[in-house]
Amino acid sequence: FCKGTLPPEKQSILALFAILGGCLAQFGPNTLPGRTSIVHLFEWRWIDIAAECERYLGPNGFGGVQISPPNENIVLTDPFRPWWERYQPISYKLCSRSGTEEEFRDMVTRCNNVGVYIYVDAVINHMCGASGGSGTHSTCGTYFDAATESFPSVPYTSWDFNDSKCKTASGNIENYNDKYQVRDCRLVSLLDLALEKDYVRDKVTEYLNTLIDAGVAGFRIDATKHMWPGDLKVVFSKLKNLPTRWFSDGSKPFIFQEVIDLGGEGIQASEYFDTGSVTEFKHSAKLGYVIRKWNGEKMAYLRNWGEGWAFMPNDKALVFVDNHDNQRGHGAGGSSVLTFWDSRLYKIANAFMLAHPYGFTRVMSSFHWDRYFVNGKDVNDWMGPPSHSDGSTKPVTINPDTTCGNGWICEHRWRQIKNMVIFRNVVDGTAFENWWDNGNNQIAFGRGNKGFLAINNDDLNMNVTLQTGLPGGTYCDVISGQKENGSCTGLQIIVEDNGNAHFTISNTAEDPMVAIHVNAKL
Repeated sequence: FCKGTLPPEKQSILALFAILGGCLAQFGPNTLPGRTSIVHLFEWRWIDIAAECERYLGPNGFGGVQISPPNENIVLTDPFRPWWERYQPISYKLCSRSGTEEEFRDMVTRCNNVGVYIYVDAVINHMCGASGGSGTHSTCGTYFDAATESFPSVPYTSWDFNDSKCKTASGNIENYNDKYQVRDCRLVSLLDLALEKDYVRDKVTEYLNTLIDAGVAGFRIDATKHMWPGDLKVVFSKLKNLPTRWFSDGSKPFIFQEVIDLGGEGIQASEYFDTGSVTEFKHSAKLGYVIRKWNGEKMAYLRNWGEGWAFMPNDKALVFVDNHDNQRGHGAGGSSVLTFWDSRLYKIANAFMLAHPYGFTRVMSSFHWDRYFVNGKDVNDWMGPPSHSDGSTKPVTINPDTTCGNGWICEHRWRQIKNMVIFRNVVDGTAFENWWDNGNNQIAFGRGNKGFLAINNDDLNMNVTLQTGLPGGTYCDVISGQKENGSCTGLQIIVEDNGNAHFTISNTAEDPMVAIHVNAKL
């Protein structure tokens, strides 16, 4: 068992176990004790991630960073340098538009040194698309030929792909209810690797172990449901332990697998519970529906959020409000998914997710793109990160107010989200209790005697006295501000000795919520 697999009252046992002996399987996130969330710094350069770990993520209690795929990928010009070119590998060399291998290794070292660990987005199901052509148009400039399935830098040849196993006329997946198609045919023409072959398994394992040797703490496994669980189990069994320079002896890499399962398909997320944690896309889709108040959904219904909503078990779930795919309408969730484009509702969703005990949480950090809709579809959803005319990625600049410039959104730096990451750290291991709702879209709940959150997503003002479970005293609301130099920069909430506190929240407020915790008590 690893952190997250036992009831809250036993989490302290796990923290001690992690210090003494490490985690014995790939279900523990390896974050330092008291750090409970990671952030996806989507398409950031390695040198910018290293700086962000040191100046912001470490000091504010973030546990780690999910990075974009670091290996060599195809370079596409039609459209020009789309974000998804990084999901079309050419080799396992560590050079990408995020930086060189030297910059990658330096980033991992610098982030690890401040207790912020790195989780690699690992693309191991496939190589580039069948129409990728041939030549040296790749981020390392190495030769390949997609038509003949020749990737000399690995090397892979046509013997290493699943063409003979796929039974569809097109060679692509045509029916998602047929699990053989989903796992043996090409996902949108991407050349599907034969992970059942020992040679392919060894090459994939070699790549992942190279990253472990560099100091990464784990992997987000891309397109997991397009690979057979048995093949993944063999690969993961060959992974090295994490280096003892940063991790306790015997620690295994954290594995979280991208499995899109909203129901109604031939493959279920539960098929991958034995090989690691799994991305719970229902969390993203359903939370958007509730907060948007679509189809009669109400926040009062969130009382049994999590497994009570037929989500996967708490100890297996990696949860998020949005990810790099579904914020663009790709993947799962559709238009219900909340993103930075809906900033008010997005902050509500993140506050709820980070205060609620369900799952292991990942915060999204995005970049801006020029949305343009035709027949309800964003035709610019392909656009890559902020770039110069030559296609090189622009640096992340930091404005005087701590927000980001150069087209980077940096939701993780929004005060309301960053402070809720800290809130989650403070309340870690406490019980979910003192629930209240008005039967509609005003809710509140506590986390033991450590924290309390109230949200007004209703059409009426909220004006109510609630039992918080907190010790008496004056607390700083960490949504409107925070505790600084012994005073509050935002609202103050007075908790009586009996634990009661009065909450007044306007239904028209930009941030219609209040959050308090014991570390923000004056």
